Amino acid sequence: MKVGTWAPWPLAFVAGISFPLAFAPFHYALVGPLALAVLFLLWSGVSAQRAAGLGLMFGIGSFGIGVSWVFVSLHHYGNMPTALAVGITVVFILILSFYLAAGGFCQAGWQRLPMGLRLIVLMPAMWVLMEWLRGWLLGGFPWMYLGYSQLDTPLAGFAPLGGVLGVSFLSAVTAGSVAWGVHSGGKAWAGATGLIVLIMLGTAFVGRSEPVMPIGDALKVAVIQNNISLSDKWQIGNTRGIRERYLAASIDAGDADLIVWPEAALPEFLDGLSPDFLQDLSNHPADFVIGLLERRQQRGYLEMFNSALGIGDKHSVYRKQQLVVFGEYLPLRPLLGWLLRYLDIPMSDFSSWQERQAPMALAGQQVGVTICYEDAFPWLVRRSLPEATMLVNISEDAWFGDSLAPHQRLQMARFRALESGRALVRASNNGLSALIDRRGQVLQLAPQFSPVVLSGMLQPATGTTVYVRYGDAPLIIGLLLLLVIAFLVNTKVAVGGSTRDVTIT
Repeated sequence: MKVGTWAPWPLAFVAGISFPLAFAPFHYALVGPLALAVLFLLWSGVSAQRAAGLGLMFGIGSFGIGVSWVFVSLHHYGNMPTALAVGITVVFILILSFYLAAGGFCQAGWQRLPMGLRLIVLMPAMWVLMEWLRGWLLGGFPWMYLGYSQLDTPLAGFAPLGGVLGVSFLSAVTAGSVAWGVHSGGKAWAGATGLIVLIMLGTAFVGRSEPVMPIGDALKVAVIQNNISLSDKWQIGNTRGIRERYLAASIDAGDADLIVWPEAALPEFLDGLSPDFLQDLSNHPADFVIGLLERRQQRGYLEMFNSALGIGDKHSVYRKQQLVVFGEYLPLRPLLGWLLRYLDIPMSDFSSWQERQAPMALAGQQVGVTICYEDAFPWLVRRSLPEATMLVNISEDAWFGDSLAPHQRLQMARFRALESGRALVRASNNGLSALIDRRGQVLQLAPQFSPVVLSGMLQPATGTTVYVRYGDAPLIIGLLLLLVIAFLVNTKVAVGGSTRDVTIT
């Protein structure tokens, strides 16, 4: 297969631009593997340097669209000057794109490997390893993993076994199979199609298994979505009115077993809440999860925490562990301290809680709590499992405005429910609050930018999925072993001589 010397660059960029269409809110699931198949074809016979450049172009296209909301957060809600917000967003997109460039560069080292193996084994393995690295390196940004795009396809049946990265790998193998069929000029279509069918049937069979079981009666859950603007929330004079508004909405929630308020629903510190207010909540028939702030003197300075207060038979507190860079803390403060002059983000200097936190005992269940984009980190959600019988995520999505981010976050929350086999309550201040069952299906959904009391029934569950028990370790070890085997095969071919691969120049 021949491609002109200039054509691969715009082709990689266009494939990258199309990639976000596979994710929420568009949900064109097939676009994800097909866009990746184009990239694999472009990688299939070029030098390491050229493969890196093509990966970079794909990444600029995909992340340039998929995480464009970073500019919205910095400029529209962080009040950063336009030029500076654009610059930081561009640098962020380039950093994310570097992972794809690195993947392209590394896979090119196996040029003597048979093309079928490169496309259906090597490149998918390299893609997923780069996703995994991006999820924890430099604080981690596990956004737009390929697996998320397949949430409503048969491939999602693999989530309780391999998590989102496992689904990413199967999706990438599917992409590689398509690329293999195209690269062979049609000669390998039978084998490629057979492999895709085998993957689909296998995941469909796995998806029928039931790793968890219901426990107790279904709970009536209510989410208070009051749609309070950020400018109003952080005005000191509005605190009392906000508190009373949430309390009134909770009274209107009726006979709920559990009522959930979003992240920082109360823009005040726990130690500043009046005993009368806390007593009113304790006297309510329902138990509560409430987003608020905490502070304490520690080692000579004031620490602040983004926290959730659980009010049941006793009070319990969860403190956020995975903080948002620039939004909740400033990395490399001696070097980047000047940025604070341009950021007008309230309460943007939090501390991260480092110790393990037990689920909250609420409404007769064990509730695993996360705050904001913590639910994008599967390893963090796993910390409360298998003890937790249901999950709660509280969030303030007003920082994202009317962008792609809230829809992408709902998609990730659905995946956490599917991986863990636990129902999940998503409480957001300004929309897309949701009640999600343990199979990742949305039972109730609140619209954006509207005050809503969202209520419905959720079934708690017990048991341990394979992914909850072992996490990503088996997959990552398996992928590394595949690379070792590929290296040995590539070396053996190099020593024994080989035919030359067909190249795309």
